Amino acid sequence: MNMRRGLAAVVAAGVAGLLLLMVVCGCSTTNASKDGGELPIAELLEAANNGDAVAQHNLGCRYHEGNGVAKDMVEAVKWLRKAAEQGLPRAQGALGVCYRDGDGVEKDYALAAMWFRKAAEQGHMYAQCDLGNLYAKGKGVAKDMSEAAKWFLKSAEQGDALAQGYLGCCYAEGEGVAKDMSEAVKWWRKGAEQGDSLAQRYLGLCYAQGEVVATDYDEAAKWLRKAAEQGDAVAQYNLGLCYGKGKGVKKSSKEGRKWIRKAADQGLESAKQALELMKLFGE
Repeated sequence: MNMRRGLAAVVAAGVAGLLLLMVVCGCSTTNASKDGGELPIAELLEAANNGDAVAQHNLGCRYHEGNGVAKDMVEAVKWLRKAAEQGLPRAQGALGVCYRDGDGVEKDYALAAMWFRKAAEQGHMYAQCDLGNLYAKGKGVAKDMSEAAKWFLKSAEQGDALAQGYLGCCYAEGEGVAKDMSEAVKWWRKGAEQGDSLAQRYLGLCYAQGEVVATDYDEAAKWLRKAAEQGDAVAQYNLGLCYGKGKGVKKSSKEGRKWIRKAADQGLESAKQALELMKLFGE
């Protein structure tokens, strides 16, 4: 369970307008299975009542998912808290998510930051990324892009794809770190290769603009498509532009309009305007 998105307009629609998004992370199906999360509920409950922190965490996850029990966020939080108070990092991170999102408890960014920090300081990479996001947004903590970049880097170095994408954004904008597009592209590539849509979008835009890398519309279209297929509106818009101009793909007004419409349906203003222009000129 993861409690973690014309070509001349690419930069305006892409790198120049970065939005650091909230990450949803916490209970992990993989970890739950490995640590007894698939035990019969009776056995898991007995272990949790006997103070086993891993069992308490997994029981909380089962209540969160409604896996073998009726979904109950209050019960989920109760068991996650017990595990978190024993110092289990993944439970601390999951409890932070509950406070951040208001799941089973009243939303409280300060408490979310507290629990994320406890897990992050123990090396929990998802909590490190979540804490970085709170610093980037100034929620529960004073906005501090240096702190945001610090925690993104710690998470990114452990291989978290979302953090790699966000760290690339920090380098691209010079937020919390010295501006360095080579570093931005490096981290976007790492995230993109792991399937992060934000990183895929920006890597595609870099190939379209020849930013750090040589201009390569085939590569641009490839990465934009990967992000677009995951629902990234900016990537959908730019992929539509690629089809409209035949850049990296076979020119197709129909395909171009399809992808631009997908972006417009998500509220992207540049895509809405493009559709109006296409309608005006009969495209």
